[in-house]
Amino acid sequence: MRIGMRTIKTVISVIASMFLAKYLSLLFWPAAGIIALLSVGNTRKATLVTGFYRILAFIVATLIAFICFYVLGYTILGFGFFLLLFIPVAVRFKLTEGIVVNSVLVTHYLSEQSMSWQLLQNETWLMAIGVGFALLSNIYMPDAKKQLKEHQKLIEERFRLLLKNMADFLLSGETTGNLTLCKELQIYIRESQSYARRHQENNLLNQNQYFETYFSMRRAQINVVQDMEENLRRIHHPAPYSHHIYGLLIYTAETFAEANDGRQILTRIEEVYELYRQMPLPASRLEFEDRAELFQFLQSFKSFIELKVEFSQQLNSNE
Repeated sequence: MRIGMRTIKTVISVIASMFLAKYLSLLFWPAAGIIALLSVGNTRKATLVTGFYRILAFIVATLIAFICFYVLGYTILGFGFFLLLFIPVAVRFKLTEGIVVNSVLVTHYLSEQSMSWQLLQNETWLMAIGVGFALLSNIYMPDAKKQLKEHQKLIEERFRLLLKNMADFLLSGETTGNLTLCKELQIYIRESQSYARRHQENNLLNQNQYFETYFSMRRAQINVVQDMEENLRRIHHPAPYSHHIYGLLIYTAETFAEANDGRQILTRIEEVYELYRQMPLPASRLEFEDRAELFQFLQSFKSFIELKVEFSQQLNSNE
């Protein structure tokens, strides 16, 4: 059994909240720990947003509870009417994070048969302590840049392998395991993108979205590669028309890197287009179909490179 960082921070924030609430002699002091337990998020941003909405919901719940208990008294019926009003209001204003916690706090008014100023202060302190320690627990977040760089490195290695496999097919006509590799890489890129998003949410002051944008670009590229794979599977005899594309794929694989903006590759693609225009017309239907698939493959490959060019241009404009 593995105990993660979030679990440790959650336990610490719960214990600290309870100790402080009890030290201040607050009524229902364990509630501070429960609020902290429910407020610790995966990221700094998630915790901050949850805490803000929870406090806002607390204000709304207190106002509605005051009206309901004033009209119907501190009864079960009064509490039921509070829920009847509070839940739709919370949902309407997207305060659902605070429904459960604040409903529990309102039961304290019901239990004490009062909404005195002292009790209101008590509940406010419980909320402030629980949310406060949840925020404090997420001050420390490990820097994920090194891991994200490792993700980039692995993704680029897999792309190079995919390109080389497709190039080999154009020469030999033998199929490879690219389809499985594409699916695995697609899943890995999606996971990396989620990881980059968490990293971004932990850096509230730094709004550089480089990693998330990078993985989004690679995710779009792997979708294009899947289309290219479909083209290859429909080709019967790739040679002799594919040796120019073979050279293009090998060159791309050898220069495939984060720093390569793809412009030189686009130039080479245009050269291959020109060579295709100069080729004699196909002599048979089968030859026509193969050349049509190769042409479509080349168009998809151009889209693949254009995604990187667009990413590089966007990156340079933000610098």
